[in-house]
Amino acid sequence: MLVLGLETSCDETGVALYDSERGLLADALFSQIDLHRAYGGVVPELASRDHVKRMLPLIRQVLAEAGCVPTEIDAIAYTAGPGLVGALLVGASCAQALAFAWGIPALGVHHMEGHLLAPMLESQPPEFPFVALLVSGGHTQLVQVDGIGQYTLLGETLDDAAGEAFDKTAKMMGLNYPGGPEIARLAEQGVAGRFVFPRPMCDRPGLDFSFSGLKTFALNTWQQCVSAADDGEQARCDISLAFQQAVVETLTIKCKRALKAAGMKRLVIAGGVSANKALRVSLEKMLGDMKGDVFYARPQFCTDNGAMIAFAGCQRLKAGQQESLAISVQARWPMEQLSPL
Repeated sequence: MLVLGLETSCDETGVALYDSERGLLADALFSQIDLHRAYGGVVPELASRDHVKRMLPLIRQVLAEAGCVPTEIDAIAYTAGPGLVGALLVGASCAQALAFAWGIPALGVHHMEGHLLAPMLESQPPEFPFVALLVSGGHTQLVQVDGIGQYTLLGETLDDAAGEAFDKTAKMMGLNYPGGPEIARLAEQGVAGRFVFPRPMCDRPGLDFSFSGLKTFALNTWQQCVSAADDGEQARCDISLAFQQAVVETLTIKCKRALKAAGMKRLVIAGGVSANKALRVSLEKMLGDMKGDVFYARPQFCTDNGAMIAFAGCQRLKAGQQESLAISVQARWPMEQLSPL
């Protein structure tokens, strides 16, 4: 089955072609980072308009790279949620219109299921069951995965997601958007031990997260540096390192707890923050000590992309799932509501 995947949940327009027999044939991505950087964050209306502008040219590009024509495509998968409603509607409308014109089925895909299954695109994919850490700008969740659509939520953030906390902390110190890569870059030059940040909710049982207080701690630390006229590049580097260490250690502690609670030694990390090198090193060490394995997607498939949507959609389309021509998207969509295959 040859599936065209469309991703427009936020600020990246992704298109890909995935074949159930040959694997990923082509993918293309346009990031809107430069468009939104001037505003310090994503502007929904601008994001939607840019998706409209980029979608068809990217589809033509992917078809050309794969050497395919529309008549060869068997189905279209698109992101139906969660995400920005206006942005989601662009992908959904385009997918349903093309599906109607080409006489093929279309299927709305859960954005986070796409992230969760992205490591399946690698040469050594994880086997079910496993524990997944979904960590991005909008989500921080621990999920027990027994199969596609068989998800049990183990824990989630009670306030800010980890990626959101990275972005907000970077903005406090006057760093460029998106903040995650900026924090990670400066952390490499930081002096360990100058600042020590708390590890939120690690001193009590449970698998939930909270990063709002950590963000406030970072703000207070930065304001103290400003008051002491010590707000130069090195202070930013030292705060970045302390902040990143706190987030990474917190995520690692909770992942270890989740694995033990589920009786598993197989961990999948997915979402934009899963590209963070320090997080990968920490989780690899933890799983190494447990004699377990950790899996993640290549960096280009950690952020939003069409390949993960095409793959996730292909699995459900092969199982016979498809939708009517009604255009329906969801800004919020709990993953536990998905049907199992």
